[in-house]
Amino acid sequence: MSQVFDPHIERVLRVRAKAAIRKRMRALRNAVPESGRAARSARIVERLLVLPELDRAQHVGLFWPMLERGEIDLRPLDRALRHAGKVIGYPCVRETEGRVEPTLRIATPEDLGERGSIYREPPPDAPELPLDESTLIVTPALALTPSGDRLGYGIGFYDRLLSRAVPPGIAVGIAFDFQIVGELPTTEGDVPVTIVLTEERLFDTRQGG
Repeated sequence: MSQVFDPHIERVLRVRAKAAIRKRMRALRNAVPESGRAARSARIVERLLVLPELDRAQHVGLFWPMLERGEIDLRPLDRALRHAGKVIGYPCVRETEGRVEPTLRIATPEDLGERGSIYREPPPDAPELPLDESTLIVTPALALTPSGDRLGYGIGFYDRLLSRAVPPGIAVGIAFDFQIVGELPTTEGDVPVTIVLTEERLFDTRQGG
C-alpha cells in the first residue's frame, strides 16, 4: 500500500524551503556591488519601456525601491511613464471592516512616506489605482521561474493583490537574471505573474515561455 505524505508536513517543508531560498537570494543580491545593481536596474528599466504590454497599459503599479535591500531601482521608470501620460500607483495597505487589504494608490514620489510598513507608501486617502484590463503591475521578487512562479518577502502583499487584479490585468515580475530558478516550492495562496523580465531574458507565461 502506498503511503500518502502528510499534507501538513509537506506544507511545513515547503515553507522552510522558501525561507532558505529567500536567505540565499538576499545574500546573492547583496553581494552584487552597488554599481552593478545600478547597471542591471537601468537595463531592466530599458527593457520594460519597450514592452508592448506596458505601452498599452493606462494604469501602472510600481514599487519604490528599498535600495538598502538591493532592490531594482525603478525611479527612472516612474519619470518616463509619467512623461508618457501613464497613471502611476504605489503599494498601500487598506483596512476595510477589520480586514487588511493590499491596494495600489495613485501617488507621486513626493507623496510617498514612512507609514508603518517596510516600504514607502502613499497617503491612505489617495485614490485607488483601478485593477482592470488597463492595468499593469510591475512586481518585485526574490526569485522567479520561467513559468511565472514568484517568491517574495513572505508578507503576502502581492499574492493577495494579484489574486484580485490578474486577470484581467497583467503582472510583470522583475528580478536580476541570477534570481531566475528552474523551480520554486509553492504554497496555497501563491499567485504567478504573467511575464517574467530580467536584464537579459523575458518569459511570457501565456506563450509557454
